This record gives sequence, structure tokens and C-alpha cells, in this order.
Amino acid sequence: MFVWDALHDLTLIILMICAVISIGVGLPTEGWPEGMYDGVGILVSIFLVVLVTAISDYRQSLQFRDLDKEKKKIFVQVTRDGYRQKISIYDLVVGDIVHLSIGDQVPADGVFISGYSLLIDESSLSGESEPVHISEEKPFFLSGTKVTDGSGKMLVTTVGMRTEWGKLMETLTEGGDDETPLQVKLNGVATIIGKIGLAFAVLTFVVLVVRFLVEKALRKEFTDWSSSDALTLLNYFAIAVTIIVVAVPEGLPLAVTLSLAFAMKKLMKEKALVRHLSACETMGSASCICTDKTGTLTTNHMVVHKIWICGKAEEIKGGESADVLKSEISGRVSSILLQAIFQNTSSEVVKDKDGKNTILGTPTESALLEFGLLLGGNFDAQRKENKIVKVEPFNSVKKKMSVLVALPDGRIRAFCKGASEIILSMCNKIVNYDGESIPLSEVQERNITDIINGFGSEALRTLCLAFKDVDDTSNENEIPTYGYTLIMVVGIKDPMRPGVKDAVQTCLAAGITVRMVTGDNINTAKAIAKECGILTEDGLAIEGPEFRSMSLEEMKEKIPQIQVMARSLPSDKHTLVTHLRKLHDQVVAVTGDGTNDAPALHEADIGLAMGIAGTEVAKENADVIIMDDNFATIVNVAKWGRAVYINIQKFVQFQLTVNVVALIVNFVSACISGSAPFTAVQLLWVNLIMDTLGALALATEPPNDALMKRPPVGRSVSFITKTMWRNIIGQSIYQLIVIGVISVYGKRLLRLSGSDASDIIDTFIFNTFVFCQVSFIVYSYC
Repeated sequence: MFVWDALHDLTLIILMICAVISIGVGLPTEGWPEGMYDGVGILVSIFLVVLVTAISDYRQSLQFRDLDKEKKKIFVQVTRDGYRQKISIYDLVVGDIVHLSIGDQVPADGVFISGYSLLIDESSLSGESEPVHISEEKPFFLSGTKVTDGSGKMLVTTVGMRTEWGKLMETLTEGGDDETPLQVKLNGVATIIGKIGLAFAVLTFVVLVVRFLVEKALRKEFTDWSSSDALTLLNYFAIAVTIIVVAVPEGLPLAVTLSLAFAMKKLMKEKALVRHLSACETMGSASCICTDKTGTLTTNHMVVHKIWICGKAEEIKGGESADVLKSEISGRVSSILLQAIFQNTSSEVVKDKDGKNTILGTPTESALLEFGLLLGGNFDAQRKENKIVKVEPFNSVKKKMSVLVALPDGRIRAFCKGASEIILSMCNKIVNYDGESIPLSEVQERNITDIINGFGSEALRTLCLAFKDVDDTSNENEIPTYGYTLIMVVGIKDPMRPGVKDAVQTCLAAGITVRMVTGDNINTAKAIAKECGILTEDGLAIEGPEFRSMSLEEMKEKIPQIQVMARSLPSDKHTLVTHLRKLHDQVVAVTGDGTNDAPALHEADIGLAMGIAGTEVAKENADVIIMDDNFATIVNVAKWGRAVYINIQKFVQFQLTVNVVALIVNFVSACISGSAPFTAVQLLWVNLIMDTLGALALATEPPNDALMKRPPVGRSVSFITKTMWRNIIGQSIYQLIVIGVISVYGKRLLRLSGSDASDIIDTFIFNTFVFCQVSFIVYSYC
């Protein structure tokens, strides 16, 4: 198929016709085998060009197919054979129970078993923008739709191409990547050069034909025409067509694709899945990275490190600390605390095949459940003893999760956990040592705020847990928003990733500003930002509400100084990205993991979704998926992006020089001597080497550390720089002088005489031309 596609090139078709005519005319006039040389030489050259192009295209298609498979790898949580496990969507079978939460893609058709506040976006199938509420009354899930809110379980009824999504996909063929901005730009360059080449080819052909006719008229042979004259004219035409072949730099788009495909393959090994080709080159121009904190700058392996309960702060260091804590709080407080931990969670404690406890869920909730188990709690017993009435799942806007629970004695109790300041503002009571709710005084509230800030300044992620007994049975399905009793302040430790500090320093040296945008407490964010080297002395750390209250003028003034934004909403991230791009003309890369991050990922020049913590919605809107959620991997993507840009510049510089020299030499020689020193076969050979091996050599050079010591390339910077023009013009003049001297004085300098002197000089000129390109490609490579 690729060979057939390559054979459809118009200039190659014309050359094939020329070759066949050349053989047809050459055999009767020059005999066997001399009459075959030119024609067969052209056909062999065309065969090699087609073969190399087809093999190159085929290998790239295989790479993209592998990348496409990686893109579609989605893992889901299912209950199968009596225990919960994580499997690929390709391994789903009818009868599996799938666990769904916010941001998940529904992996198959199925029916509702249980769940809370489940809203499904079915726009990809139905076109309806309004999400559908799934419940016992409307229980059907459709494959390919997305969970926008809530959580639940579904029974798989149909998988694969038998699903509604599969049937739709059967009628569609997936299109490839659109052309990248650089490919579009280079296609424009190729078109201009191609037109110049066409003009030179026509001029060369006209000059050669006119000279031939004039010489024939002067010899008074104008009326005498032979087959050798026809062969001469055919050769002139072949030379003109070959000039077009050499002049049209079809290797430019090939070099871009080759370079991007090479970079994509290497990045896959370095834990970065590039979903869109353009992201590779755009990342090389990134001048700003807006990154999350949790999981990207930190390890996302969370443990409860400090707590504050019943007026005492305790550091948790394993089982011994838990035993001390149990002795310092009453049984009633312990009971309420374990209820708050085990009832108000979207995670689960499950037993694996070996009967060991495994916690499945987000790192923050896993840390809390681990702490609950450390205190001697029993997850299954708590869940069987109490019945959950209603759930409001956590999302990045509310920054809290709430549940209503029916207790065994018939009472209704609400539990709430989330961002410490938000939960504290919802509380008017606090639990005492005996487990009783007592009024929360202003002094106590200030003390608790100091505790929260103290935890934050130690780079701990702070949460508050609270409860409220609901007395009003008429509103027993409404979760209260005020009047809670504070149980505990939790400080969760999430250590900084190794290598992050060095990666941030690399970014700063490369002229890339790093901004932390997080939903965490301002003190926690500042502590981590200072540790990473993001927050400097002259940098600004602000909170989301303060940012939202700014006027457009204030934002324009303050945004360049912002290095940390804490307690931010996804809309704040979107606003920041928009202003950085439009008001400050920056090329912005943004990380995101949640469903609500999708608008910011889409708005940014490069959207980077987290492969581990990221939802399917976030991944779908991203250009690159960071498989290990590591900031250092993002820096690698930037380094490869710069390498792609530089490599293609090198190839363009090389190809334009070859084109200029080949065009001018053939044109000038045709005008002066009436013949072209470069034959059709020789020019095709140069074209073959230049477009394939030249592209392979220059476009696949791996990045080096020096690339991250230069500033990023701006949006409006010309692709062909002044230095490149200097090299192209300088090399062209040098090569033209050398070839011109050999052409005019070659016979004298080499002391050649005899009938084959001209052939030897033409061969010598061609070899000189080739070696000039070899020296120039070495110069370009260095």
C-alpha cells in the first residue's frame, strides 16, 4: 500500500515515462547495452526512492499504531471472582461489576446496581449536552460516556463492538493526526521552493532547447532530424523534470514526521505518552509550566503524620503512636472518629486472594483509611452496621465530601471532610474528651487556625473531619451545610519527589517559569514551593479567592509575579492560562488530573494529564499523558521538544543549500555550455540520499543538556534564523565557486585531454558536489 502511494508522485510518473521513452529511442540509435543505460538508471533510481519512502512510511505507521494502542489503554476497578481488582477494559467480560467515580469513562454497556448522585455525560453518543441522572428508574449505562458526578456500580451486559459505542465506531474510520504547525509552516516553504524550482526547470529546458536549435540552424541541419536528436531533447526534458524533483523539498514534511515519531517513541520509554504530534514541537517552545502539587511535585504516597484531636496534637509514628492515642481519647470519641473515617469515603478496604487488606482509592483517602485501621477499626463491620442514605462526592470546586448515614438506633448523622478552612467555617461546635459537642469559641477557632497553619508550614496537607446529628426528619435527605461539630484536624505527609528540585532548576535555567497551582492550604503550598525552588524571594503566593477578586488590570500586572496559587478552583487555573497566553503571549504547558481540569488542559498550548491520578476525561483533553505523574518527565518532554525543533532546523539548512547549489549549477551550465553537468540519474541519487538518509541523520539526533541552557523560541520567531541564512548563503557561494572553478578550469588543472575529458570533469564535479554536502552535513550535525 505504501509503495503504491509513493508511486503516485507526479514527478516520478513523468520521470518513468521519460525513462521508458529513453530506452525506446536509445536501443535503436545506440544499440545494446549502451541505449539502456540512461533509461534503466532512472528506473532503478525511482525504484530506490519509492522503496525507501515506502519503508520509512510503513515503519512510522507501525510506531503510530503502537502509540494508538497505548492511548486506548484504560484500566478500571471491577469486582470479579468475589474480590475487587484492577483490569484493562480489553479484559472486561459480561457479568463483571464495574466501580465508577467522577471522571471515569464507562467501559461497556451495563445496568445500574447501586450508587449516589450519578450524572453521566452522554453527549458523545446522543449529542445532548445535559448530563443524565442514572438511578434505579433510569438504570442503563452506555459505553464511551463519562461520569461527571457521583459514584456507583454497574453490571456489565455488553462489551466490545457489540456495545452502542462499538456499533457507532464500526461506521467510522478514525482519522490520523492533523498536520502540526511546523509541518504546515514547512509545507509553505516547500511550496515556494517548488515554484522556484519549477521556474528554474522551465528556464533550463528552454535555454537547452534554444541552444540546440540555434546550433542546428548554424550547422544548416535544421531540416534534418534523427532519432539521436530526439534522444537529446528527451534528455533535456528529463534533466528539467529531475531539477523539479530535486528542487521540491518533499523531505521537509518527512523530516518533521520522522523527528516527531522518533521523539514520541523515545518519550514513551521515558514515561510520556504523546497523544498529539504537535505537542512534541510546541513543548519545545514552552515558556511557562503551570503544575499541580500533589503527585507531580510530591510522591502521592500519603500517610497521616500529625493529628489534632480533643485539644491535643499528636505525631503518628506507626502502631505505638496509635496505642498512645487510643489511651488519650475516650471510647465515644474513638467511635465517632472511626465512623467519620469509614463512612465518609469513596475508597474501600478489600481483601485480596491471600486474605490481606488492600486499600483501593485516592492517596488522601487511603491515608485516612490506613489511619483508621491503625486505630483498630473494621471497615466492613462499620459499613454493615450503618446505612449510607446520601453521598455528595468530593470535587475540586466544593473541596469537601459529605454523607448522610442512618445509625443502628434510627438517628441520622451527617459527616463532612475536606479543606480545613472550609470545614472549620461550617463548624460551630467541637467534640470534647467525653465525645460531647460543646460550643466552639472564637479563641478556640483562632487556636485551631494556628494549628492548621502550623501543619501547613511543615508541608503537611491539612484536612478537617466533622459530624452533625440531623434532628429534622423532614429534611433527612438534605445534607446540612452548617452547624457541624469538629472532630479532628489531620496533617497528611506527602514527601517531595526525588529529582524535582533539579528539574525545576533546569526549567529556570532554560527560561521556563514554573508556577504551582494547587487546591491545598497556602502554607502547605508555600512550604513545598520553597523546598522545590519554585517560590523565590520576589515571587508572589496568593489564594484563589484573592485572584478571582482582582480586576483585569490588576491581573495583568500581578500574573507575571505569581509563582504559587493555593486553594484554587479549576476555573482559576483556566483564567491564569488564558491570561498568560493572551495578555503575556506566553507558550503555556498545564498539568491536570481531575475532570474539572479539562477546560484548562484544552485552553493551554500543551495539556499534560497525569497517567496515574488523572481521570479519563482529563487524559482525553490532554496532548501528553505523563505516565509516572512526575515533574521530571515534563522537563524531559520540553527537552525533546527543543531537540525536534533544532533537528528540523538543521535539516532545512542542509536541504536548502543542496537545492540552491543544484539549481544554480545546472541552470548556469545550461546557459553557458548547453549541457547540464548533473544527469537525471545523479540528481535522483542526491535526492534519495538527501530526503531519506539526510533526514534520518539530522532529524533523529537525541537531545543534550545544552538545549536546556538557552531561552525558549517565541511564537513569532522566524523558523529560518539569520544564522541559518548566513550558513545557507555562505555554503552555497563556497560550493558554487568550487564547482565553477572545476567546470571552467578543470581540464587544465587536472591535465585532461581526449574524447572522455568532458565526462571525467562532469563526474569529478558531481563527486565534489557530493563531498561538499557530506562536509556540510557534518557541520550541521555539530
